[in-house]
Amino acid sequence: MRKEAPTLPNAQHAKVLGGIPQAPAFARALAFPLALAVALTGACAPDSTATGDTFDVPFERFELDNGLEVILHVDDSDPLAAVAMTFHVGSAREVEGRTGFAHLFEHLFFLDSENLGPGGLDRLMTRVGSSTNGSTSRDRTNYFEVVPIDGLEKTLWAEADKLGFFINTVTESVVAKEKQVVKNEKRQGVDNRPYGHNEYVIDRAMYPEGHPYRWQVIGSLADLDAATVADAKEFHARWYGPNNATLVVAGDIDVDQTMAWIEKYFGEIPSRPTPEVAEPPEVRLAETRRLYHEDNFGNLPLLTLSWPSVPRYHADAYALDVLSDLLTDGRSTPLYKVLVEEEELTSQVTTYHSAQELAGQFNFQALAFPGTDLDDLLAAVHAGFARLEEQGIPDAELQRVKAGTETGFYRGLSSAIGKAFQLADYAIFAGDPGYAGEDLRRILAVSAEDVMRVYETYLKDRPHVATSFVPRGQAELALEGSERAEVVIEPIVQGAEAEFTVVRGEERTPAGAFDRSVEPPYGASPRVRAPEVWRETLANGLSVLGVEDRETPMVQFELSLRGGMLLEEPGRTGVANLLAETMLEGTANRTPEELEQAIDLLGASLSVSGGSTGFTVSGSVLARNYNETMALVEEILLEPRFDPERFELARQRVMNVIRRLDANPSAIASQAFDRLLYGDHILARNRFGTLESVAAFTLDDLRAYHATALVPGPAAFLVAGAVSPDEATAPLATLAARWEDRP
Repeated sequence: MRKEAPTLPNAQHAKVLGGIPQAPAFARALAFPLALAVALTGACAPDSTATGDTFDVPFERFELDNGLEVILHVDDSDPLAAVAMTFHVGSAREVEGRTGFAHLFEHLFFLDSENLGPGGLDRLMTRVGSSTNGSTSRDRTNYFEVVPIDGLEKTLWAEADKLGFFINTVTESVVAKEKQVVKNEKRQGVDNRPYGHNEYVIDRAMYPEGHPYRWQVIGSLADLDAATVADAKEFHARWYGPNNATLVVAGDIDVDQTMAWIEKYFGEIPSRPTPEVAEPPEVRLAETRRLYHEDNFGNLPLLTLSWPSVPRYHADAYALDVLSDLLTDGRSTPLYKVLVEEEELTSQVTTYHSAQELAGQFNFQALAFPGTDLDDLLAAVHAGFARLEEQGIPDAELQRVKAGTETGFYRGLSSAIGKAFQLADYAIFAGDPGYAGEDLRRILAVSAEDVMRVYETYLKDRPHVATSFVPRGQAELALEGSERAEVVIEPIVQGAEAEFTVVRGEERTPAGAFDRSVEPPYGASPRVRAPEVWRETLANGLSVLGVEDRETPMVQFELSLRGGMLLEEPGRTGVANLLAETMLEGTANRTPEELEQAIDLLGASLSVSGGSTGFTVSGSVLARNYNETMALVEEILLEPRFDPERFELARQRVMNVIRRLDANPSAIASQAFDRLLYGDHILARNRFGTLESVAAFTLDDLRAYHATALVPGPAAFLVAGAVSPDEATAPLATLAARWEDRP
């Protein structure tokens, strides 16, 4: 993925709601509302899920004569436009032996085109003052920009030049250079990252020969080496026609003018023959596969279990999404209870359902404590499943998950680019850009019976893939009966990259209806509508700054206190971070489970962070639940529980983070840079502390930091969203009365 730092392996999958696909229905100038108003019944907390809110994302949908699908959405909240061009091609449209090509092509697409010239879109967007990027998944490739509105015509001109007038600039030297870039990306993000090969091992075992999910998006080094300019041109001819693309423009646009530009710049690009797509073989495991790998970088044992499930928009995808949250997302969930609290085998456990276009996987993952036998961890997983079967799905738990899903849905639509991605995604994969309302309705309609049914259908006693990634030299920690996984480890050779001169192609497409080499002018200078910031100072000296914005029914807030690691002793860093880790572990009057339940039933998101220069309590919530959420923030801030058992659990979590960072090349480099930059200053230290400092902290250290650092004088409360100044400050009155500066 271009320009993005690699994520942790198998990170929590961003939930994609599921449903039944609809046939595409292309129509010119038809308007549809994207309705996100869905009522929930049986809420277990006042106003937590029952809603009368409505939130529409209106759009207009067009199709050009060449098959390009166009979706326009007007959002005049900022003088910006988001442009997202998505092609229905990813690694799943490759063939074995030519893997990684969709991602390589994404890189090539940014480099040059006949009229943009060398540097292509990047140079133009730098001049325009925009952000630009692209990404490749199994099922699609997208390119996107967020630009000041006066640069929209330039951006559409540039996107059209890439689509129709790019491939002639690609030569063998261009491909060779970009192959080196992608190979280094693989080395950094896969080969030299802890547990980087885990997904490769799972997919080779999960998917049968001939299934396009069997290989990784980034491909293999051997296949990348074999890629030629002829491959690039064949791939472009097959997949990069306008009739395989969806263009979304969202922002402060004039629909008629925007459509006129799109007709001008994209209209004469010829369509391509519709490629045939082979039906993939069925994913069915005859028996459980156990595989292990001794990882060169991972210093903790990692267990992953993966079951075949269903593709996106399958009726059962919704209940599987909910099941994934009910198993591990919270202290009251059965797998968290057994693995983390009772057996104390790990400090973190997750399940996530990844439903994609052609198939799905339901995944469990836990990073165990040092020296843990993964057979013991697996036994605890089975005990957690048994508890689920015994206790069933409490209604409060189901409503908690649904409330969080609704809030997360709104959060994803809070920006023009977020709405552009969503509209494109539904258009391509559900056949309807306005499918979001139905999608949300269907997941909120999931019942406890649905959840137990999919558990028994897809997980209980079902064949699956189990991988044990253990530190090198500790194969005895792997699951009993595991086979050694076949992993290709590239030898590390300094200076392996070739030196060559890049020569761009000079062939030109015959002239069309107008001179494409002339860059369009800027539009009228945008009117900057800076939001009105209101300010108040509470009785205890706490500064409150806010912006009223009712674009979505959401409120975001942050309580920011200066200090963080700056208030720590140089040899004892990490106390601010450790305090932050404990502050959501219950309050004086609520157990950790009760506090979490209260937060989740409101659909709120809360986090506490102890950073290098500050300490923050932040979150977001539907506006209707803002008052209740602020009451919880006050309780968390002023009434910490300081429970010895939870303190120890938090300590183990932090120490596991430090161990992972100690094995992460990027983190090691970042820490070395900080030491060079800051020298003897405390900011040269790691905000997480060291294994020694964290092991030495006591609850008294946390109490002392809380008493001296968490004071209102140097603090500010920031709030933005669908609340007026009075509505924002009213629930802070009791906080102001109780929270005082200390000498």
